[in-house]
Formats: sequence, structure tokens, C-alpha cells
Amino acid sequence: MEILKVSARSVPNSVAGAIAAIIKESGTVEIQAVGAGATNQAVKAVAIARGYLAPVGIDIVCIPAFANVVIDDDERTAIKLICEKRN
Repeated sequence: MEILKVSARSVPNSVAGAIAAIIKESGTVEIQAVGAGATNQAVKAVAIARGYLAPVGIDIVCIPAFANVVIDDDERTAIKLICEKRN
């Protein structure tokens, strides 16, 4: 599964395009965000990606979870959104 890492400075439209492309290709993507700002951008990107995918008949669902990630030798807790095509 491909992992997209989102920061507070990520552009939601660009992330949404990446989400849509990966969903079309493989059907599932994991989005990781550390912090409130990054999580905000990630959630906005998922909402925008749904709009990109709807005209081609694809609906997605997201499963939120926590993940431990290492950033600069420091372990942090991230939010991960596992997005996949809805059957």
C-alpha cells in the first residue's frame, strides 16, 4: 500500500490529486499526518479527492487509526487514514 505523508504546508488540491490517482491505480492508499495542521490538510484532501473520483463512478471510504512514526530520531504519534474504494 502506498503511503502519502501530509504536512501542515501541504496543498490539499495537490494531495487530493495524488489520492485520486493512487485509488484509480491500486484501489487503496494510506495517508499519514502528524499534528493538527497536517491532519486538517489531510482530511480536506480526502474530501476533495471524493469530488475528483465521483464523476468516474468511484466512491471511497476512510478508516482512521493511529500510527507511530519516527521523525528525526523521535517517535511521534500520527493519524493515518486508510482510504479505499467502496464496494
